[in-house]
Order: sequence, then C-alpha cells, then structure tokens
Amino acid sequence: MGNLNGHYAAASVAAAIAHGASAPEIAQETDGHASSFSPHSSQNASRLTSIQGRGYDTASPNLSRNFRADILRENAEALFAACDAAHGRWAKIVGIRSQIHPKLKLQEFLSVYNISQDFISSTEKIGGRLGYSIRGTLQSQAKSFIEFQHESRMAKMKALLDQENWAEIDVPDEFQSIVTSLCSSESVTAGESYAASDDTSSSNEVVSSSEGSSMTAADPTNSSQHIGQPDSNGAVDHMPNTDSARLSVGPENTNSDVSTSSHENSASVKERGKSALRMLYIRGVGYHMVNCGLYLVKMMSEYIDMNNCLPTLSAEVVHRVAEILKLFNSRTAHLVLGANALQVSGLRSITARHLAMASQVIGFTYAIIPEIRRSLLFKVPETYKGLLQSELDRVATDYKNHRDEIHSKLVQIMRERLLVHLRSLPQILEGWNRSEDTDLQPSQFARSLTKEVGYLLRTLSKHLHEEDVQVIFGQVVIILHSQIYDAFSRLEISTPQAKRSLLCEVQHVLGCIRSLPSENPSKSSPQNWGQLDEFLAQNFGSESGE
Repeated sequence: MGNLNGHYAAASVAAAIAHGASAPEIAQETDGHASSFSPHSSQNASRLTSIQGRGYDTASPNLSRNFRADILRENAEALFAACDAAHGRWAKIVGIRSQIHPKLKLQEFLSVYNISQDFISSTEKIGGRLGYSIRGTLQSQAKSFIEFQHESRMAKMKALLDQENWAEIDVPDEFQSIVTSLCSSESVTAGESYAASDDTSSSNEVVSSSEGSSMTAADPTNSSQHIGQPDSNGAVDHMPNTDSARLSVGPENTNSDVSTSSHENSASVKERGKSALRMLYIRGVGYHMVNCGLYLVKMMSEYIDMNNCLPTLSAEVVHRVAEILKLFNSRTAHLVLGANALQVSGLRSITARHLAMASQVIGFTYAIIPEIRRSLLFKVPETYKGLLQSELDRVATDYKNHRDEIHSKLVQIMRERLLVHLRSLPQILEGWNRSEDTDLQPSQFARSLTKEVGYLLRTLSKHLHEEDVQVIFGQVVIILHSQIYDAFSRLEISTPQAKRSLLCEVQHVLGCIRSLPSENPSKSSPQNWGQLDEFLAQNFGSESGE
C-alpha cells in the first residue's frame, strides 16, 4: 500500500474486476442457448472475447488512477485521525497536570513545554493539519505558569520588604554577574539567558548582613531577629506625623565638630570608598544594597529567563515585571517615607541611614530599568512594544520621583532639627546679656547644631553618591542661612559682651557651613556664601575679620 507507483499491478486488478462483472451475463446466455450451440456460436464467442479484451485495455488506466486516489485519500484520513487522536490524548494528559505544571521550576516546565511543542510540530507535519486544540491547551498552561510564578514572587517580595531592616549587606559575586550580564550588549542582541545556574537559583540562598548575621530569603521571618536594633552611634530619627524628630550623635562623636576644620568633609568622602562591604555596580557606578534589593535583582533575572524561554508570552512577562517593580517602589515608600516600618518591621526609628539606603536601592533600580526594558522588549511583538515601553517608562519616572522625595525628606529632617535648636536662642541671649565672661565660646545651640549637621554629612557621604550629597546639602545650606539669619536678626543685643558672643556664634556656624559640600563651588567668593555672611558684614563689619 505504501508504494503504489510502479510496483502495484493496478491494471491487472482493474481487468479482473471488469472480467468478474461480465462473467454472469456470459454464463446466463450460455445456459439459454445450449441446444443451439454450434461452431458459428464459437466464432461469436471468440469475437466477444476479443472485444472485451480491448475494453479491459481502455478502462484500465482510468480505473487505476481512481483506485490509487481512493487509497491515498483513505490513508490520509486515517493518518489525520490517528494524529488527531494522539493530540487529544496528549492534551488530556497535559490537562490532568494543569495544577502541577505552574508550580514547577522554569527548567522543569520547559522540558514539558518543549517536548509537547516537538510532538505537536511532528504530528502536524505527518497529519497535514494544525492541532489547534492541543496548542491552545499548552498556551493556556504556559500563561498559568507565568501567572503562578508572578504571584508567588509578589508575595515573597512583600514579605521580604516587611521584614527588611534597611541595613547594608555585602553583595555576592552572583548578583554582580547578573547585572554585568544584563548590561552586556551581546546578551541583549542574542537574547541569551543570563540568570544564575540552577544551583544558585533556589530561594534558600543566604545573604550575609552588615553585622555578620544572615537573612534567608526562603523564610523571611528569620530576618526578624536582626531588626529593631538601636543605632550604636546615634541616628537621625523621623517619627511619623510629629515634630519630635531627633538627631543624636553617638558617644564617639561627642568631641567632634564640623566647624573645627574643613578637611573633615574630604575625609568623609574618602571613607565612602573604604567600606568593607562590596557594592553592586552598574555601568561603573556603585550602589550600597540591602537584602530586598538583591532579591529584586534576582527576580528580574528570572523574569527575563521566562521572557527568553517563552517568547510567545513575552508581552505577559513584561506586564508582570512592571507590576512587581511598582509593588517594590510603593511598598518601600510606604515603609520608609511613610514610617510604617516602625510597626511592620519593628524598627525603633527611621534614621538618616535608613533613608540613605532606601535611596540607594531605589536609585539602583531606576538605573537598571532601561537595561531590563531593552532585554524584555527584544522578544515582544511590534504591536505591543510601544504600549509596554510606555508602561516601563512610567515606572522609571516613579522611581526617580521617589528618590527625590527621599532626599527632600533628609533636608526636611535637618530643617526640623534646626528649628528645635533655634527655640533655645532666647535663653542663650539672656545669658549673653548678663554674662561678663571674656572667654568667648560657642553656645550649646551652635555646638549641637554643627554636630548634628556633621553627623548627617558623615552618614550621607558614606552611603550616597557625591552628587546626591551635594544636592542635599545645597538645600541644607540655604535653609541654614535663611533660618539662622531670621533668628539672629530678631535678637535684641544690649551689651558689648553679648555682641561679641553673637559674633563668635555666627563665625562658628559659618565655619560649619563653609565645610559642607556645594553643587556649584565658587572660586572667587567664600564657599556657600549666603544671608548669614551678609548679616555678619552688616552688623560687625571689620570686627568679623573676614
């Protein structure tokens, strides 16, 4: 049956069929005229036989072609029916496992998915028709896999954020490799997968914290024992909805003073590069990281793996990536800027260090979003690309605004601390007017204020980029000038001794302001020139010594 051309004797079969059809008629005619059979009848019979022979020869090609066509059609229908039945059986097996497949690891699911795709392609070639039913079943399970993986990661990320203590941790080489591969133009062009190996992709990985402890991502509750520890060297506290925020300096800083020398700023900047903890670098820029930030990087690599391995569902993956980035951004703002970490994570206060670390993580994510977008959109069809690109751009804008809000919060905290210190000026002025002590020293107001400004500078210089520190302290300098100028202008100086004390006070504060970073350092005028300098010139003139 399989080799009808050439080897199958179709003509003989057709002749046999024709002969079998005419045989009964010949037999009946012979029976009716048996008595009159004669040599003349023998001649007629031979003539009939020769005529039938010529009929066989004429009908043989047409019958052969029709016979072959029928056989081929029946074979094709039987083959398609077999393939269709196989598709149905395969779809039934896959459907029975619909609750299991979404929970598999990516490589395990891909083994089922790829085998099914190969089976479908092979049977479609054999049967000659597309298997719409089984393709729909497989595509539905692939969507279920992505959805389940996304929901589990969303829940895990929320748990990690709720347990985060916003302490800097060391960055393992695995995460740096992910970022480096993500920024590689070769991997983006070729659409390569750059996630870590299966050995390191399990969620039981342990990341060491800055205090030598560890946090296990598989069990976020383990991290609760590492949170809520008070700062050993003081902190800038931000309490929600109150004016009682405190900025304190630890015991080791009691003898330090920003205004004593301007070289302390440069020492703080150098300290930033001497941290024992490794940072996470992207395009040559280093970022300090916390636990949840590293696992966000890990999750991004896993989403990109899914995008590369399931290209027909790349639009679904991109949408899920935007969702988890939004969750990370909004939840971080809720916990840190909104100070809800005090209730959720058990932190006693939100410090300048916590805000700085949140700024670093948010800033890093903002920096890596363009690389994530480029890798993901590589697989997206053109019809969806514009819409998904706009969605990711909006997410990036939200991250930038969040980082700016954190910096504004740091400035606000410093402003609140300044206002607290300014309340003590009336009592200090009374002491100046009554005092006859010729040994001039800065008041408690000036010493406390400059210490807190110095602590904030050291903290931010250690954790933030230099340009961010300059932007923040550029605003702090403006606030110091304007608020202190207004407060000093309202003081009623009644004695020469009080005037000399005020001069000492102004010079001490200006010494602190001079040492602060500046966005636009001026070579001609003193560093961070402002209203307090004008106050000094107007009220003391040549006495100021400047």
